[in-house]
Amino acid sequence: MTNRSPRLSVIIPCFNVEGYIPETVASCVHNARSDFEFLFVEDRSTKDHTYEALLELTKRLPNSRVIRHERNGGLATARNTGIDAAEGRYLTFLDGDDWLAPGYLADLVEWIERLDVDFVRTDHVQVTGVNRMVHRAPEGRRHIPLDPRTSILPVDDTTMVDYPYAWAGVYHRRLLDRGMLRFHDGLRTAEDRPWIWELHRRAESYAVASLRGVFYRRGVASSLTQIGDVRQLDFFRSFDLVLGELADDPEAHRLRKKALRNYCVVIAHQLLQRDRFERSVAAELRRRAGEVLGRMTEEELNEALLGMGEERVDVLRRIRGGMKGVAA
Repeated sequence: MTNRSPRLSVIIPCFNVEGYIPETVASCVHNARSDFEFLFVEDRSTKDHTYEALLELTKRLPNSRVIRHERNGGLATARNTGIDAAEGRYLTFLDGDDWLAPGYLADLVEWIERLDVDFVRTDHVQVTGVNRMVHRAPEGRRHIPLDPRTSILPVDDTTMVDYPYAWAGVYHRRLLDRGMLRFHDGLRTAEDRPWIWELHRRAESYAVASLRGVFYRRGVASSLTQIGDVRQLDFFRSFDLVLGELADDPEAHRLRKKALRNYCVVIAHQLLQRDRFERSVAAELRRRAGEVLGRMTEEELNEALLGMGEERVDVLRRIRGGMKGVAA
């Protein structure tokens, strides 16, 4: 590392990813620059030798460090560990089972410096087995500074708060100075939801760049999205945090409608996938979903579910009961 602070810090949480980490590290090697640093946070893997693999593989990656947790803390906590250790003017994230296209990080830095915004968001490539599909960030205005609030609504359309992936972008350190960018410690899933809502409510500027250099691997067996245990239910805490933090927002009434719709979409998704859960977890999912839906007024539910689709509306109606007249 040079005596100067790095321009970019890349934060890479790793947990049980020994089989994928060689490709991840190799992609970092192909993005390395003297003013970039790479921070691997090993979250006490339990099923493989991720830590040992990192120590060996990062020998060929300049300006890299491996930080090991004393105990497993989950993705949000691992990212926070990386944030606390980062020295760069800009920060970005990469999951330990994903990878980057050559030169992608340089392009990220070029765009955020050119536009001088608080953060830049990007498209990404979803990888499922041998199949690859480009996923565009849901904002049509590209390569110009924007007010982040203008990308939260409308309620019934996919917007940037529905695209919460922390690794699809780059973030100026000044966000940390304003009390943003950190994640809620201990969240094991849906950790990006309160985080992206805070950025779009509180940051002053952002932009979307048409970059497609992040390759996001779906269907990884060790991923929490594939595991049907109680950790999946952290999404309840995530959305309760979103709603709680909205309470003091000057546009709380308008934005709450969007947050409730987000909440209902995720609840419906989990209920429709409940067969993958352990029986006790599925029962807890139904109980907590019923409580959340029961706290919403009939008007709030009608607005949240309008146009959501018959299957999702039906499953939510059955859980809450009495939701007559909600249009699918």
